[in-house]
Amino acid sequence: MSENLFQWFQSRFPKDRDKPALLHPDGSTLSYAELDQETARLAGWLRGLDLKPSQPGSPGDRVSAQVPKSVNALLLYLACLRGGFVFHPMNPAYQREELRYFLVNAEPKLVVCAPERQQQFAELVTSGMQLHTLDDTGSGSLTDAAANAEPHTEISSTAADNLAALLYSSGTTGRPKGVMLTNRNLRSNAAVLVQAWGFTNEDVLVHALPIFHTHGLFVAVGCILGSGATMHWLPKFDAESVLERLPHSTAFMGVPTHYTRLVQSPGLTPETCRSMRLFVSGSAPLLEETFRQFQERTGHTILERYGMTEIGMHLSNPLHGERRAGTVGQPLPKAEIRICDEQDQPVGLDTPGGLQVRGPNVFSEYWKLPEKTAEEFTAEGWFRTGDIAQLDANGTVMLVGRGKDVVISGGLNVYPKEVEQVLDALPGVLESAVIGVPHPDFGEAVTAVVVPETGTTLDSSALIAAVREQLAGFKCPKTVHSLPELPRNAMGKVQKNELRKQFGGG
Repeated sequence: MSENLFQWFQSRFPKDRDKPALLHPDGSTLSYAELDQETARLAGWLRGLDLKPSQPGSPGDRVSAQVPKSVNALLLYLACLRGGFVFHPMNPAYQREELRYFLVNAEPKLVVCAPERQQQFAELVTSGMQLHTLDDTGSGSLTDAAANAEPHTEISSTAADNLAALLYSSGTTGRPKGVMLTNRNLRSNAAVLVQAWGFTNEDVLVHALPIFHTHGLFVAVGCILGSGATMHWLPKFDAESVLERLPHSTAFMGVPTHYTRLVQSPGLTPETCRSMRLFVSGSAPLLEETFRQFQERTGHTILERYGMTEIGMHLSNPLHGERRAGTVGQPLPKAEIRICDEQDQPVGLDTPGGLQVRGPNVFSEYWKLPEKTAEEFTAEGWFRTGDIAQLDANGTVMLVGRGKDVVISGGLNVYPKEVEQVLDALPGVLESAVIGVPHPDFGEAVTAVVVPETGTTLDSSALIAAVREQLAGFKCPKTVHSLPELPRNAMGKVQKNELRKQFGGG
């Protein structure tokens, strides 16, 4: 029996296939029938490129895409699922050297980029890679090339453990790691979330998230297509555009930055939210102040949950019952957790420890990194998330820290080592340390502390500009401080907690 994720979506489509799956800002729609037809046509075109589908023991050919959010970008992902190919989305903010690494590492057969970056990609692709373009309206050479393709209505027969998507998650080494997500991982998580969050074909979601990471691509899209519901398809988050659609919707998913911007708008009222049943927040910790402000302004309590690229969603506050500020709830169905010390031994209640997880939603390995895979999993199959958490007597989990010092800015992960390597290579910089400090809008702001070489005076603006030439904008420090030396412990390890106290108030 095929375990293809698209086949499961199709089985959940509404009986009336003329029902809108997507509502566009201009008032036009994409029906479920059109979604089915267009993904079949795109899958047929992909097959014509001689891409090989995933098979047991063989990952299948990759389709790498760095494109703006559009309906056709979503259809490309779904067509890859349908055809059994591996979808590899990339953040549009990534720059040349980041892109070079991804293309060399992922070895895609098809690369899709924004038209304005075609020349840059033409210099990066290698033999055996085909290059096409797709813009924010869905136009481009890909759309033109696939226009007359013969639809392939059959759905690839796919084993549960066949690779479906490849997403990269950076680490403390500074080199991004490819997270291999199977049909089982994505399908099991989508099915659990549809049930846990009560999605039905009567729901209408405001989709204002990007679709290059888990939250927008797998969580939001999975809940809608897995329940036969409808979504307002917004190109990006804009508070006024979201508020305009809330009275005609039932659900919204956002990152904490979205909620801080919504509460700043006078348009956020109980009347605006009259038809809403669910507000979900994730990808970064939500400030308790924002949680309370939103509750006071709307009468709605935000549902916080916990997940990451490697595991999808694993914990959630309840749909029905108390949702506590500052907590990420309890394990979702089929999801297991434990909190352990450094020897992987479980700790007691209300005791901080490393959060470990296990379940069908948890990935099985990193792309081409067997040693890293072995390092991150215990012998019993528990994945070490790197987050520090504690469990109370009610089984509710609270995150208390991050063992890997990741900075989450605007819902996006920034791994200090990657930024530090760029800073350390700049003229006049002896060494650097990157931390996150509280920020009212982004949750955390990327902040750098640098030590100048002897006799050198560093210009903060010039350093930030130099980093921006090499890394995506969201990774760039918003502020740079200089110190004569970095604080270290007896073992020589930089004490980032001391830097956070000095420059971030805690």
